[in-house]
Amino acid sequence: MAEEEKKFSRQIIGKTVVSKTGKRFGEVGDVAFETKSGELVHLVLSKTTPYTEKLQLEKDKSGSILIPYSAVIAIGDFMVVAEEDIL
Repeated sequence: MAEEEKKFSRQIIGKTVVSKTGKRFGEVGDVAFETKSGELVHLVLSKTTPYTEKLQLEKDKSGSILIPYSAVIAIGDFMVVAEEDIL
């Protein structure tokens, strides 16, 4: 990944997560990563929406909803995810 494409966790925590079609999932509350490689694995959602709760997505031990980082297609003012990659 090029240097200008790198993001620090503090730059993505708190961003709103939306689908390509504009459906809101919640906010990034934390990130889960592989400790050996540093690769981001999941976004841990906070302030989830009722829509997200209905989807029965993967959850961590504490019950927080996880979004695979591989589903992220854009990071800007929002984190845009491909909904088809998380269902």
